[in-house]
Amino acid sequence: MPTRNKITIAIDGYSGTGKSSTAKAVASKLGYIYVDSGAMYRAVTLHFLKNEIDLNDKTQVLNALENIQIDFSYNKDLARYETCLNENNVEESIRGMEVSNYVSAVSAIKAVRDAMIAIQRKLGEAKGVVMDGRDIGTVVFPNADLKFFLTADTKIRAERRQMELKESGNEVSLTDIIKNLEDRDKVDSSREISPLRRAEDAIEIDTTGLSFADQVGLIIDKANETINV
Repeated sequence: MPTRNKITIAIDGYSGTGKSSTAKAVASKLGYIYVDSGAMYRAVTLHFLKNEIDLNDKTQVLNALENIQIDFSYNKDLARYETCLNENNVEESIRGMEVSNYVSAVSAIKAVRDAMIAIQRKLGEAKGVVMDGRDIGTVVFPNADLKFFLTADTKIRAERRQMELKESGNEVSLTDIIKNLEDRDKVDSSREISPLRRAEDAIEIDTTGLSFADQVGLIIDKANETINV
């Protein structure tokens, strides 16, 4: 039997649309590598917060970036990929509201984006990769074989985010989460460097009324069509 062609899949969209969980499931079903670009920016943000880096001080930012190593490890017990910062598992730490409140500002810094994009492109060189984020189909992999852009109603996105936080032991009001999402949407969409936008050739999927299985299924079907062409 001939070997199936491997492709690169880019999944972009707003926070809370199910990008990461969908990308993980798609990668697992296809036997591909999953790269959570959002987790990379969250890890940088956590590092900056812990080391009190002044975001307006270019020298501090560059020096901090030189001391950052980001990897992903697969946790067999939990069946998930987890983020490691300088060899420490920070998967839970990067999901808190403190990081959420600062990640858009950190992500807007050109030096940060340049550093992360370089890592992301290297990870995707061999194909057989599913990567999600906000600029994967437009900047990181503009020639990706398949691109998707996920959207959803803001209140639904906030409810999903609130459930995630509860599962990790954090109680946050829906009002605070909605404000955080709206603020992040504004910053991510209006920033000068790599703004959040749908690539012209991306397939848009509104996940508001879709089950998780349905949205994963839609992407898998499109992927198989592309692989078998």
